[in-house]
Amino acid sequence: MAQPRLIEPVVRFCAVISRHAEARQWAQERLREHWGAAAEVSAPAAFTAGGFYDAEMGVGLAKVLMAFENFADPGDLADWKLLTNEWEREYAQSSDHAEQRPLNLDPGYITQAKLVLATIKDRDHRLYLHDGIFAEVTLNYMGGRWIHHRWSYPDYRTDQVAEFAMTCRERLRAHLLQTGGFRRV
Repeated sequence: MAQPRLIEPVVRFCAVISRHAEARQWAQERLREHWGAAAEVSAPAAFTAGGFYDAEMGVGLAKVLMAFENFADPGDLADWKLLTNEWEREYAQSSDHAEQRPLNLDPGYITQAKLVLATIKDRDHRLYLHDGIFAEVTLNYMGGRWIHHRWSYPDYRTDQVAEFAMTCRERLRAHLLQTGGFRRV
């Protein structure tokens, strides 16, 4: 009979997307309040999605990636997405921005082998978690580098994201070495 094995902790992160610097700042503060200190915060990068978000978010979007010091349980990914969706609604209702959706929060996690994103959109390569939330393996770590898939969003195919993911992976590996928390195959 198969026995469940230790699940390694993950590096929780969140992409913060908005054309408004104050919205990104609000989100970063909210994330720190609830998920703890940030271990990594990327510089804002231009976020383009082929016009997909223009109608609800406007143009000139920027994305910041935040990874948190506290390691997390990957089984909580759907709950993170449900919570960030609430924060998006809260900000939209309390701000005076003209856009319907002035803030987009996309949580995920990084393991030694993959970068996973949470989403509400179902596709052939996504797995259902619960309460309308799906998970997608966006990047894999293979041969000493991060590899994207045919479905990986263009903004996750950049060197900046690969460097961010590598820094998170290295911090996770150091933690696992220190604590002896590596999963045994």
